[in-house]
Amino acid sequence: MYRKFSADYIFTGYGFLQQFVLITDAKGVIIDLVKEQEAGSGIEKLNGILSPGFINAHCHLELSHMKGLIPKQTGLVDFILKVVNERHFEDEQILSAIENAENEMLQNGIVAVGDICNNTFTIQQKIKGRLQYHNFIEASGFPPAVAEMRFKRAVDFYNTYASSLPANSIVPHAPYSVSPEMFSMINEFPGNNLITIHNQEAAAENELFEKGNGDFLRLYEKMGIDISFFKPSQKTSLQTWLPNITKEQSIILVHNVVTTEFDMELSNSKFRAQNSKLFFCLCPNANLYINNVLPDVNMLMPYTDNMVLGTDSLASNEQLSILEEIKTLQKNFKNIKLMTMLQWATSNAAKALQLDKTLGSFERGKQPGLVLIEKAEDLQTNNNTAATRIL
Repeated sequence: MYRKFSADYIFTGYGFLQQFVLITDAKGVIIDLVKEQEAGSGIEKLNGILSPGFINAHCHLELSHMKGLIPKQTGLVDFILKVVNERHFEDEQILSAIENAENEMLQNGIVAVGDICNNTFTIQQKIKGRLQYHNFIEASGFPPAVAEMRFKRAVDFYNTYASSLPANSIVPHAPYSVSPEMFSMINEFPGNNLITIHNQEAAAENELFEKGNGDFLRLYEKMGIDISFFKPSQKTSLQTWLPNITKEQSIILVHNVVTTEFDMELSNSKFRAQNSKLFFCLCPNANLYINNVLPDVNMLMPYTDNMVLGTDSLASNEQLSILEEIKTLQKNFKNIKLMTMLQWATSNAAKALQLDKTLGSFERGKQPGLVLIEKAEDLQTNNNTAATRIL
């Protein structure tokens, strides 16, 4: 049984088509994309933009129970302290919030997620198979002395995830929380061909590595972490940690709020040299929630075609909606076309999470999900623009 869909615009994952019909089987596998006059009868006519399902390249599903608990615009250090100190709830509350958050992502047209994991709470929901996940098992520990112990803990979590779910990696949390020794263990971990890292989320991160001072010293003091071993590199955060990654693999850099042009030039040069892929993930609503600042997207764009989008967590966002991330970007960067951002949310993100054989675009044999975007007048989003999952 075939289904046929037309819309004002069909976004293929790469560009817009008009007066075309998308043909799928009953489960949403793409059969063909044909001109209206060749499609025959039985066409379901939709008003709006028909798009492949969205892909959330960066999320913390395990923090869903913290929605609304942390005040806005605390700054990154105080946000981290609150997450560390206030994340402990009864298991039932955490599991219920995880289920509700996944329901929200489904309703908002998300079909796959790159999800950060520091425990095993999300496995129970993920094994239901309603969304596809790449599980990024996070390793952290700034003092070199704790690297071996902390990495073993991450490996234990990794093995638990891998026993139930197919796509998993061990990844560094952030430059300010991972030692060179731990970076080396992550770099050498077998099969670790896709990693992600919180990169340059706040100015204090660069300040730490360039000058050895700034607000992160307060973080270490509050957490009782002795950093007497630490010597600033006199380089930005990205320039400091990137040489630790030497394998041919893909990396998703998340946030990139204070990334510089030289950072972009250096990272692109390094990754071309080692035949690796580098993706830049934007989480604008989380950046506004925590620091009330956005990355310079116009500066980043000339250096990469590999931009993707994430929601971060409900601890740092009011919703888990890729469309809301697009709306925030279009409001603040009016020159960026909706077509470009939809590509970030679909085909680019599918490549970033290594799911592009099945997701991200309307191509024969793929099952990318169908999302209807309504009330995007003249291909511009507004407060009333909404997304609904069709398949």
